[in-house]
Amino acid sequence: MTSNSIHRRQFLRGVGVSMALPWLESMTVWGDDTTQTDSSQPPVRMACLFAGNGFHSAEWWAKGEGKSMELGKVLQPLMPYREKLLFLRGLYNEEARIGGIHSCQTGNLLTGAHLANGGEIRSGISMDQVVARRFANETKVDSLVLGCEHSIAALHKNYSMIYSSHISWSSATTPTPLELYPALAFDRLFRDEVRPSDSSVLDAVLAEAAGLRNRISLSDKQRLEEYLESVREVERRIENAGKARRLQGWRPKLDKPDIARPADGIPQDIDKHMRLMCDILVLAFRTDTTRVCTLKLNNDHSSLRFPNLTSDRGPTQGIDYMIHHLLSHSNNGDWLKVNQFFTEQLAYIAGKLDQVQEGDRTLLDNSMILYLSSMMTWNHNNDQLPVVMLGSGGGQIKTGRILDYLGKPNRKMCSLYLSLLDKLGIRLEQFGDSTERLADV
Repeated sequence: MTSNSIHRRQFLRGVGVSMALPWLESMTVWGDDTTQTDSSQPPVRMACLFAGNGFHSAEWWAKGEGKSMELGKVLQPLMPYREKLLFLRGLYNEEARIGGIHSCQTGNLLTGAHLANGGEIRSGISMDQVVARRFANETKVDSLVLGCEHSIAALHKNYSMIYSSHISWSSATTPTPLELYPALAFDRLFRDEVRPSDSSVLDAVLAEAAGLRNRISLSDKQRLEEYLESVREVERRIENAGKARRLQGWRPKLDKPDIARPADGIPQDIDKHMRLMCDILVLAFRTDTTRVCTLKLNNDHSSLRFPNLTSDRGPTQGIDYMIHHLLSHSNNGDWLKVNQFFTEQLAYIAGKLDQVQEGDRTLLDNSMILYLSSMMTWNHNNDQLPVVMLGSGGGQIKTGRILDYLGKPNRKMCSLYLSLLDKLGIRLEQFGDSTERLADV
């Protein structure tokens, strides 16, 4: 190693704090002693964003390619990134068709496994956790599993609704715990112990950051400053989250508190909650703190409400007159607005990643970001799943295309996962219910 090389396990450090460095052209920070990969090249990252209850069936479509690609209204927020988008039509999950209800369509979305019923919980190891195990010794955090709605503990038509609440599974019987608290997710990235603290992560490492500035190029100094400021901005917004107190989801009968107000936890403003989780995902990838993340925007059979969105019923009314699950059966204008709101979270992530230059490509180019649900709307239709992907996996995937698998012999979701795992250097003979790669990916 040269005198200017840094082993990627080194960080900016302070008392109780460690911050992984972003990609810097002046330094070798991405490699690992146990691999033969070029440590000067940024790695490929993978994320999965899940939206429960499907999408507006008439407005989920794409036509054309590249700059000429047209997108349905659900996907309109992604128009600036259509050249970096892959629209996958006709994929399905055979094992999810057994019951025709939310639980048994979601619990195996990333596993392709047969789900146990009768109160027993059994799925399979999810694709994201296969990636987590592969890179566990190369990153500070093996995976981030983020969510914006509490899990549901109930039975629905003899299937556990734990299946409706989790897409990531660490083992066949263990859904990976969801992190719902932005502050704790942030601490997991940067603090050596995840615990409440009044001190700033950034303040703790500023002295070491000042020493690093003397060893890097002018352009790297700018990258470092932008990165540190992005961390500061997320800290500020976590501190302010929840102050508007727009309550979404299930509504209690008591309309005024009868006890003293507790300390802030999960933000009660769904737009701020989702946006904070998006920022944490971006920070995690930007620093290579983890290379895999799932962000469950809501549950299947979700109870979220959206007072932040204006209803077609009138300019003074939010879309909070009906929970997300019931709204999904309407397929009306308000349902479309909620769909677009969810897609805006993906577009926000894409924009942030695409602003970060990593050598000849951007962080978005060096990622594979799946956006999907376990059904379309109306009748729980899952004979073809809504799936799009952003990013080219480090230049390995040609984007700006539509891949249509309807009527083809291999259109399994798990075949897509086998193809994506290949791009991450993980070669498997079988995953879930598939033993072959998806053509053309």
